[in-house]
Amino acid sequence: MVTEREGRRPRPAHVPDLHLRLRSELGRIDEQLRALLSSMDRLQGLLDAVVAISREVELPAVLHRIVTTAMDLVGARYGALGVLDESGERLEEFVTAGLSEQERDALAEVGLPRGLGVLGHLIRYPQPLRLDDIRAHPSSAGFPAGHPRLHTLLGVAISVRGEIYGDLYLSERDDGQPFDVHDENVVIALASAAGIAIERVRLFERIRVGAEQFQRLLLPTLPDLRPFTAAAIYRPAAEPSQLGGDWYDAIPLPGNVVVVVIGDVVGHDLQAAAAMAATRNMLRALVLDRSQPPGAVLTQLDRSLETIANNRVTTTALARIEPEGPGWRLRWSTAGHVPPLLLTPDRRAVYLVGEPGLPLGVDTGLARPDHSRFLPPDSTVVFFTDGLIENPDRPIDKSLDELADLAVAHAVVPLADFVRVLADHHPSDGHDDMAILALRTPPA
Repeated sequence: MVTEREGRRPRPAHVPDLHLRLRSELGRIDEQLRALLSSMDRLQGLLDAVVAISREVELPAVLHRIVTTAMDLVGARYGALGVLDESGERLEEFVTAGLSEQERDALAEVGLPRGLGVLGHLIRYPQPLRLDDIRAHPSSAGFPAGHPRLHTLLGVAISVRGEIYGDLYLSERDDGQPFDVHDENVVIALASAAGIAIERVRLFERIRVGAEQFQRLLLPTLPDLRPFTAAAIYRPAAEPSQLGGDWYDAIPLPGNVVVVVIGDVVGHDLQAAAAMAATRNMLRALVLDRSQPPGAVLTQLDRSLETIANNRVTTTALARIEPEGPGWRLRWSTAGHVPPLLLTPDRRAVYLVGEPGLPLGVDTGLARPDHSRFLPPDSTVVFFTDGLIENPDRPIDKSLDELADLAVAHAVVPLADFVRVLADHHPSDGHDDMAILALRTPPA
């Protein structure tokens, strides 16, 4: 008979070692998984950051977004971006984030960093720089009065088209640890995307400026309209590629008569701009050649435009102002255009609403109605395009009311300032270009 003690087999001596190795391996795998998840989170954060930066269309906003995004990615308390001047040796702009209001005010008195110390080192040697103790670096020159005392630094250069544009600086991780190689790698990747975003927004700005200059070249300089005073202003659309079809014109005629026109060609491209120029020139010729009422002139213009290839639908308002007794007579006709705004000498605002007629390029067979109103001395008539009032988030009537209130509030200022106020504080959302022409009759 075998006893219980005799029947039990001894446990192999190496089993505890196997368990230890297994726990160690599982711990290593767990660390790798955590590191992988952390890397994935950083990669997703980097992708989100690139998308956020690419949404900005103004250079100051892009630069500030780059700084704050870099701070978020590595958990830094302070961040800055120094933009180099054309020489590439000095800073012409320094964008900061993380400073308190008191610190910002103190540094404002010091002015821009002069490119000395560690900042100057990164300008001269644009390689990634990671310091656990700024004071220990040979180039360290201390901090100006009011500057927070920093210990750690991560600096990375930003290149645009192969040239150093500036340097991105980060300091003081929130967890108190120095920056590590993972921080450095993610900021280097962000700097590459930042360079592309900066180049994109600079190209965006050049296109916007070019489009605006081209548009302005197509618009006339207002002639001497005495005894009237007049002022006009044009503002391009928010999108840089959106060439507009808005235009205005004023033509003095013998006998103290003036003809005013404002219009908007449908579309936002070169063809719309070309159609606008052709329409304006054709209308000017018709006005100079005839003394017909505005409705008849628009009818003739509509028929003439039929002969032009790629003719665009166009809205316009044409007005003729001539002496009558102690004041002036305004005769006007519109082709699907927003009504002019009249400001009377007693500072009342009235929209000159009448049968608008169809836009040009729709049906040349229909007669265009004329309207008439007496203008007392010192009256102001404001002609404008719909870009001044269009806003998808509010009814058009509300925008018209807001524009009238704005005009009344500034009715006594000189006309150049008056049209600028309307263009600066308009009720529209700014998605479309806008043109304004204001004309004031002589005082009594």
